[in-house]
Amino acid sequence: MSLRRVEYFVVVAAELNFGRAAERLHVTQPVLSRQIALLERELGVPLFERSSRGTSLTEAGRELLPDAQAMLQSAAALQRRGRQAARGTQRLVVGFMPGLLATPILQGLRAAFPALDVSTVRTGWDDQVETILDGRVDLGLVRLPVPTRGLTVRPLFAEHRLAVLPRTHPLADRSELDMDAVAELELLQSPDAVPEWREARRRRGLPVSVAPSYPHEVEVKLEQVALGLGVAFLPASTARFYSRPDLIATEVTGLGPSEVGVAWAARRRSEPLMRAVELAHALRTSLTTERVLDEAPGSH
Repeated sequence: MSLRRVEYFVVVAAELNFGRAAERLHVTQPVLSRQIALLERELGVPLFERSSRGTSLTEAGRELLPDAQAMLQSAAALQRRGRQAARGTQRLVVGFMPGLLATPILQGLRAAFPALDVSTVRTGWDDQVETILDGRVDLGLVRLPVPTRGLTVRPLFAEHRLAVLPRTHPLADRSELDMDAVAELELLQSPDAVPEWREARRRRGLPVSVAPSYPHEVEVKLEQVALGLGVAFLPASTARFYSRPDLIATEVTGLGPSEVGVAWAARRRSEPLMRAVELAHALRTSLTTERVLDEAPGSH
């Protein structure tokens, strides 16, 4: 099966418009349509429906799309690992979400495998899984829940979360907030990351939709919070690490903890990778910036 055709399918599924997809892929629309038709013939099912209302995925197309995306990610991972093998050096990359620390794991790996090339990648809510599946990251310190397709995921620990508000906000002088009160505010992150906010909005009869392009980077979230555009819910370690004098992080009744796990591609089991997993479990109490801040001189 042609990976190029699979890529065309994924891009058309994202755009739901053959013209825009052709521009994005730098091919003509007739070429794109012909390649999609060939892929449909190979698979034996139609992938798209075209009508006067536009282009939409068929039921088969919706079902096959995750497999197509996984195939492209696996191909990208194979290319990256092939280039690494060609250089003749073993390499292991640990991804980490804001507020988490990969350093203790890397230190343990260097001690166990002196010749191993180790490095880190800072990930976000939107790409913490993608970077593992496409080979940019070998082992990820992830904020749960994550989709487990193609991954092995093991929980490590949980930490409480806080609501971050402008220090001048009317709710900022309360020592603890109620989720129903916070649900009045706009959410500046994925609602999947804060299901409690979504449920509280529904209880109050408020719309649960959020802006289609909410910020992914913590720093950008906090800038928008400071401007009074909404609320962000952050793990305690992240909120403390990014503390600012114009913002306040407050406990919220009914807000569940942030669970942290370790994840890697399901079929990978190299010795350094499995050692990294063991280290993540053994060192889990040292993997948050909150622990480091607590132990720093003058932190008490």
